[in-house]
Amino acid sequence: MKPQNLLPILALGFSLIFTSCKKEESAPAETTEIETTFALTADQAIADILTEDANEVMLQVAEEKELTGNFAGAPPETTNNFLCAIITVTPQNSFPKTVVIDFGTGCTGPNGVIRRGIIRIVISDSLRKSGSTAVMTFDNYYVNNFKKEGTITWTNTSTTITTSWRREVANGKITAPNGRFWLHSGIREIVQTHGVTSPRNPIDDIYSITGNSTVTNANGRTRITTILEPLQKKFICQYIDRGRIKIQGPNHFAILDFGNGQCDNEAIISIDGQSPHTITLP
Repeated sequence: MKPQNLLPILALGFSLIFTSCKKEESAPAETTEIETTFALTADQAIADILTEDANEVMLQVAEEKELTGNFAGAPPETTNNFLCAIITVTPQNSFPKTVVIDFGTGCTGPNGVIRRGIIRIVISDSLRKSGSTAVMTFDNYYVNNFKKEGTITWTNTSTTITTSWRREVANGKITAPNGRFWLHSGIREIVQTHGVTSPRNPIDDIYSITGNSTVTNANGRTRITTILEPLQKKFICQYIDRGRIKIQGPNHFAILDFGNGQCDNEAIISIDGQSPHTITLP
């Protein structure tokens, strides 16, 4: 073999070695992406559940304090989940109003949810009046030992034929009991699908939720989330019990499935349509 013929052979050898190394290096990188997507999918589920919980706190307190609008008939029919919370509304006779819901050092509702800390809500007008807004912030606030921060803004988008809201989460942050945290933001469109004809009784309320959002871990890795099938939230259930969300990563995606309408604390995550894994929600 002539010496000059060694060059293409060496080049080919280095190319094969380089390609082999790239494959070996890409495997853990791919695994890391999948693991990150899986973890952020579970984080998104928790963020959604805690936001829905805040939504129900606001709606029930608004009903109890008659801040939703003027309805003739019997007084509000509520479960009064917040007997151990101190609720103040100022001013009494005009809008905008500031509602402070203080759960103190711990308040356990009838459904077992433990809340502590303070929620503040500034309401521009009767909550069920089209165009009204409600801006919610949190002060050292926890739900089942998960700390919730950020600003949630509700805008009533109801028409003569629908009862609906747009809900925007800005600078959302959830901190788990072990100190791990993640960020979330986005817009949800909410339509009330049941209970519209009994506005003084939230017990039979059911909501359909659509929209997009982002979720970001402490290392700055972000995933885009899109609701594929509307989420269903019943007032009487602590959890979202139906609907599917797609969480998109750089090369892989996850599907978060909340179930078929049964009220439980389980959801299913699958990566790229592969075998599903069940997670337990707080």
